[in-house]
Amino acid sequence: MDEPELHLGDDVIVPDLAGWRQERLPIVAHVAFFTLVPDWVCEMLSPSTSVHDRTEKLPLYAAAGVQFAWFVDVKARTLEVMCLREGEWVIRGLHRGDVRVRAEPFDAFELDLAILWAKIAAPPPRSSRVSEDGTEYHVDAK
Repeated sequence: MDEPELHLGDDVIVPDLAGWRQERLPIVAHVAFFTLVPDWVCEMLSPSTSVHDRTEKLPLYAAAGVQFAWFVDVKARTLEVMCLREGEWVIRGLHRGDVRVRAEPFDAFELDLAILWAKIAAPPPRSSRVSEDGTEYHVDAK
């Protein structure tokens, strides 16, 4: 589900995507918000949301009992897959580029990450200090 409003105890949170196993949520009703904890959430990272998603939302998902969380960074072309074990997030995979992955909780099928970034322009090449002609670096010895 795209941007569902979740009421998890006293917390109101809106993940970019969320999903429930069919046996837990067989029919999706048209409601203003959900109180049933999702099985999976996905956050699309951006420079303006990354810190909030990691430091504010992720602990709330853990406290509520969300079992799986993904972070997708389209600019960096990465998928970070985490699962909740004994109240702590465990990284189960960090995938980058145009690879095919089986990522929990959807590991029954293969996901082609190239499809996620197919319409996104490739990032420009990063310059290194070696290629920065005429640049001087000074260290203040004070």
